[in-house]
Amino acid sequence: MTQRRIAFLASQAPAAQEALATLTARHGQIRPDAADVVVALGGDGFMLQTLHETEGMDLPVYGMNCGTVGFLMNAYEVDGLPDRVAAAEETVINPLEMRAPTAEGREVRALAINEVSLLRAGPQAAKLAIHVDGKLRLSELVCDGALLCTPAGSTAYNYSAHGPILPIGSDVLALTAVAAFRPRRWRGALLPKTAVVRLDVIDPGKRPVMADADSRSVQNVISVEIRSEPKVRHRILFDPGHGLEERLIVEQFA
Repeated sequence: MTQRRIAFLASQAPAAQEALATLTARHGQIRPDAADVVVALGGDGFMLQTLHETEGMDLPVYGMNCGTVGFLMNAYEVDGLPDRVAAAEETVINPLEMRAPTAEGREVRALAINEVSLLRAGPQAAKLAIHVDGKLRLSELVCDGALLCTPAGSTAYNYSAHGPILPIGSDVLALTAVAAFRPRRWRGALLPKTAVVRLDVIDPGKRPVMADADSRSVQNVISVEIRSEPKVRHRILFDPGHGLEERLIVEQFA
């Protein structure tokens, strides 16, 4: 079997830089556009950054944890990397597309692998109206914010906000409130992957709101439209028996 050409990318963390030096000394280094696979060295944040940077290349990405949480990463080991990459199982995920017009008249578009979130940007709670596929579903949500997440992102911010963990193969998105004040008992919603969700900001001058797509922030949004983007796919590699589906199940019994 022909050994695949590996491009190594690393975060600026000392552990990741040390791993980069060790692995490139052993396996060499090439550019991502000449590679068969990308190995990302860092934590989950760097993994998301790598996936965004290699968007459109249709390259599988194999992460090794040199950070903290490492939910999207494999364990870091120096030995046996080519064999691990060759044996890895692939998970394909589609990102969310965010379209966010602002009070200044701009429209910002961005893709999010984990979630798109809206958060209050001032001392007062945000007020949001929620439309799903053009139909008003909630006329006023008073909250610190709200988010729409993919199955891959359901254990991140969504889980911290008491949202559900979604099976990785499910064609479902989770809409979750952040510190909902009214309706006090609203627990969010599960929506089909094909749903188009629009959140309108009520009184954005008095109650400013920011939007965030995988840590790329937009200030003073007046609404945000979110949908899954099936034309973009991210290929993530995991060691056998340690894929996203297994990790999502383990997380629910931790």
